Order: sequence, then structure tokens, then C-alpha cells
Amino acid sequence: MLGIGVWRRARVVRGVGLNAGGYVRGVAGTAMRLDGAAQGGDVPSSKFTFTPHQGYMMDVPAPECEANKEDLLQYFTMMLRMRRMEISADVLYKGQAIRGFCHLYDGQEAVVVGMDAALTYQDLLITSYRNHCQALSRGGTVHSVLAELTGRTTGMQKGRGGSMHMYATENGYFGGQGIVGAQTPLGAGLAFALKYYEKPNIAVTMFGDGAANQGQLAEAINMASLWKLPCIFLCENNKYGMGTSTSRASGSGADFYKRGSFIPGMKVDGMDVLAVREGMAYAKKFVLEHGPLYMEMDTYRYHGHSMSDPGITYRSRDEISDIRKSRDPIDRVKSRMIDEGWMGVEEVKALEKKIKKEVDEAVKLAKTDPEPEVKDMYTNVYVEKAPIRGTNAYNGYIP
Repeated sequence: MLGIGVWRRARVVRGVGLNAGGYVRGVAGTAMRLDGAAQGGDVPSSKFTFTPHQGYMMDVPAPECEANKEDLLQYFTMMLRMRRMEISADVLYKGQAIRGFCHLYDGQEAVVVGMDAALTYQDLLITSYRNHCQALSRGGTVHSVLAELTGRTTGMQKGRGGSMHMYATENGYFGGQGIVGAQTPLGAGLAFALKYYEKPNIAVTMFGDGAANQGQLAEAINMASLWKLPCIFLCENNKYGMGTSTSRASGSGADFYKRGSFIPGMKVDGMDVLAVREGMAYAKKFVLEHGPLYMEMDTYRYHGHSMSDPGITYRSRDEISDIRKSRDPIDRVKSRMIDEGWMGVEEVKALEKKIKKEVDEAVKLAKTDPEPEVKDMYTNVYVEKAPIRGTNAYNGYIP
């Protein structure tokens, strides 16, 4: 079973070269081992096609790529882990082990896995309250995510952040935000910092189709355009903002990737990890050269908006079932590996069993780990000295 450390090492070394089309690739003619070393072609690889990207005010790459067995195995394993983790969070919530808000990500796993396959931890990421899987991708573990959900000291924020507030700034992850759309100007600010310090990296600010109507997003896009910031405004269009379909809420129609108006846009099949990986690799190169980009990930969530939403009052069970049968991101990767002969049905079942065991063990810990003590309520709330700018000769600096 691939551990989270192996996943991190594997994706950090991606992108050692760019071909003429702008795609991130390994060194020409080689594959990459999980430890990042070139294997000289002894890992089976193949060419794959996917739903074509759509571009607005920009060219887009061809809908094809090369991927090897280990690439797909990594993506498959991580998406399985995410899916099982979110399903377990559902069970924990219904058993009242998780309280408050809880927004699940199952169905959308290909977005974050494909995205981070093309990025490194030096590329900064910020997102909304639907952020458990981003936390896992950026260095968390199933245990630390679930323990945060149950309010335990072993959680990513020691049990004080909860579902909507997980962070790993040491890995370029600036967390989930509880206010709709609030992360979009912050993401532009991260991009500003990267440009100010002349870093060869980008910032990605993720938001949903509901937040796409926010005025602060328009302001952030305008500023990013003026300053040519290396920022990707990434809309995860899962078709429903809470219980409102995009057809009822979007005055601009279904094409969210054109909403940037005066900045380029690109639409990607967010249910295909390879499409996302290739789109993001191209987008990173693009924004480093040309400035901000509005990306739309065409995706779908299986759960309701949050755990308080059954998710079937504004859409039918048949609609959800049809998406599961025709576009499920995990099944797509599984089918590719089986079709290529890289994995057998029994091997898939064995891996699924291992992931289930891993997550089940994390659930047990998340239910029994210690809770924060009362004194912890006051930790990281106040500082000894709080300088106020402009009040002395040093502009607020207190030695």
C-alpha cells in the first residue's frame, strides 16, 4: 500500500521537464519511480485520451497524455483513501462523534489529486470549507484529518480547527475558510507574495460555483490582472451551490471558465485525474508567463452540500446514480489500469481492503484520542507584546 510519504515524494519530483506543448513530463523517454529516480523505461506506460479542455482567450493543450503504471497506482490509491475517509466522516457525523459543520468531498477527488500531481509544496494552495482532502493531499494523514473532525489533540490543528479549518502552511497549504468566497482575495495575496519575492511558483485559490457570484472574487481577479499575479482562480463547479443548481443561480450561463471576462479561462473535466493533471501543468506554466487564469473544474459531489443536507430534495437519486456509473473518477482510473493489464481485479480488491483497514484504524483513534484540556482554550489566542504600527519611531516594532 502506498503511504502518504511516498505520495508526497512522487508528486514533488514531477515536472522535471516541459515539452513543446507545455506539458509537465519526466525526463524524455523515462518513467519515474516512487522514490523519484528515473527507471529508464522499465515501468509500463501508455498514452491516454480524455475529454478536451475548453479555452477562453487562450489556446489549450491536446486531450492526450502519457502516464505509467505507478502514476495511475498513486492516483488510484490516494483517491481511494480520500473516498473511504469521507465516507467514514459521514458515519462519524451521524454517530455524533463529529459536531458542527461538515462538508464532504466524495466525488471530487480527481480535482485535488490531479492538481497536486502537477504542483509542488512550493505552489501555494487555499480553499473553502470543503477541505478535508486538500489537507490530506498536502501532508496530512487520515488519522490527523479525522482526529481534527472529532476534536482531538492529535488532529491537524490539535482539535481546535474542526472541519472547516485545516492548515499545513509548511507544505504550502493555507487551509479551508468558513466564509463563502473569503479565500479568493487571500489566494490573490499569496500570489502577490510569490511575485514580490520572485518565486517561480503559483498560488491556487479554490472555490465553488456558489462562491463564483461573490463580488470579492471579481475584485481579486481585477487586482490580479492589473499586477499580472501568478494566480489560478479555480472554480470547482459541482453543479449545485448548496441546494441551488447553477442553471438557477448563474446569470452568465453554464460556462464558468469565461467569467473572468478579461482574463483567460480554461475548462477541464474534473472527474478525470489525468485531464486535471495535464490541465494544471499547462495552467501553471501559463500563469507564470501571462498572469492570472480562471479555471473551471467540471465535477460533481455525491453528498449534499453539508451533512445537514440530504442532497436529494433538489436533484434525483437517478441523477446521482448516473454520474456514479458514467463519470466516477476512481472507476475511471481503475478501468484504465485493468484495461492496460497493469492491475487485476483481485489486486484491486486487495488494495481496497488495505485502504479500508487503514481508515478503520484511523477512525478508532479519532474516537479515543485525548481531547484538548480546558487550559488549551487560551493557547495561541493572545501574544505578550502586540505592536501597533505607526506609534513610535520604529513604526510599531517592539524589540
